[in-house]
Amino acid sequence: MSKVVSIHPYFKVHPEKMEEFRKILDQFVEATAKEDGCLWYDFTMSGDVVHCREAYDGAEGLLAHANNVGSIIGEALGISDLLRLEIHAAKEEIEKLKEPFAELSPEYYEFQLGIGKPELTV
Repeated sequence: MSKVVSIHPYFKVHPEKMEEFRKILDQFVEATAKEDGCLWYDFTMSGDVVHCREAYDGAEGLLAHANNVGSIIGEALGISDLLRLEIHAAKEEIEKLKEPFAELSPEYYEFQLGIGKPELTV
């Protein structure tokens, strides 16, 4: 079973703040590039909504990331609203994340079955 944990935040950027938000994205990428537990990390956009596609080596990888970028998240939320936050993982990994992420009220999606590349099913 996969230990991969993916998290999917959707940010609605406040009017006239997209240029500033794009600079924050650079900070996120720079900080995250140094993390050993990050499997992938990128951003997509639709109008004024920015989505981060990211995955980590287990709950520990995600918790290390959250700790690493905490101040940047605060900056991002100063000029955007968190529309939705999803966490996708195996039940065991979700249990490790419920308390640390409780304040953000994510929707949890429990892994059922699938296939994956061996290097991504850590």
